Amino acid sequence: MSRTRPECGGESGRILGLCMLCILLLLITVWSVGLGATSIPAHEVLRAFVDFDGSRDHLVISTVRLPRVLAGLLAGCALASAGAIMQAATNNPLASPDLLGVNAGAAFAVVISLSLFGVTSSEDHVLFAFGGAGVAAIAVYLLGTVGRGGGSARIRLVLAGAILTTFLTALTMTVLIFDGATLDAVRLWTAGSLVNRSMLQVEAVLPYIITGLFAAILSRRQIMTLSLGPDVARSVGQNPTLWLGLSLLVVILLAGGAVALAGPVGFVGLVVPHLVRLIVGPDYRWIIPFSMLGGALLVVSADAAARTLFLGATPPVGVVVALIGAPFFIWLVRKRARGMS
Repeated sequence: MSRTRPECGGESGRILGLCMLCILLLLITVWSVGLGATSIPAHEVLRAFVDFDGSRDHLVISTVRLPRVLAGLLAGCALASAGAIMQAATNNPLASPDLLGVNAGAAFAVVISLSLFGVTSSEDHVLFAFGGAGVAAIAVYLLGTVGRGGGSARIRLVLAGAILTTFLTALTMTVLIFDGATLDAVRLWTAGSLVNRSMLQVEAVLPYIITGLFAAILSRRQIMTLSLGPDVARSVGQNPTLWLGLSLLVVILLAGGAVALAGPVGFVGLVVPHLVRLIVGPDYRWIIPFSMLGGALLVVSADAAARTLFLGATPPVGVVVALIGAPFFIWLVRKRARGMS
């Protein structure tokens, strides 16, 4: 007898869930902006937005804390939605930007741009990140889908992603070992960090991530159809090859922008869509918007928790998220293995 997954109660329940998630995210965001060496109360944080007076607290909020929180919101939102799209497009529950090499490709391209070409502008870093993410995504897809095999294609895709991720990460570390200046510039960033983010960096990636998010929302019905497999997609008049390419383009916009801004934060694109799927079911028309909010909530909460629990040197947000994501990934692999046996 098959078991059905628990889901939110109908469309009205899902809409209510989205609204509650938005409210929770707003509260966490205000709390996170107030955290720091000197705590700033929530009412003062809100006043800095509506009645900026140039005081020390308001300057700290606008120049230091707000860019950091905005970077976390954008990166989490982009990575989680990119992971949901990749899982739908490849019909593979283990697909995510970090596991399929997209994050590693973007990070490697940014490090190369610094080390070999001396690129320092945030706008140029974004372009290199997009290029690296795109090349890595195409390489993994070609390596994972070349040749025959039905059910094994998913496994080949994950293996190709793991191999390429390991290879690109090793290359990135090699460059950093032999280039101390670049290592000093990106040491925290390579672990996934929101430290010292500036409003200029946020503004540089904002148009690309917003474009990717809007494209994901507008095409979520087509992505849902794509998740049902190429045969079903063709039967309803969809061109699966075209929509796979468009989905890949959206993933590159989202993951490339997120890595350029916050570094290769791992596990967000894997953990969040799966948690969302447990709540709202397999419908990607709802998984995508829930993942956007859930990813933003995870990254901002992890960064805020790290600043609250650790005094002095705060671990990068990528490390905190990995502490959450690694056990979840092990559980997921074991569950899939039991299901296949």
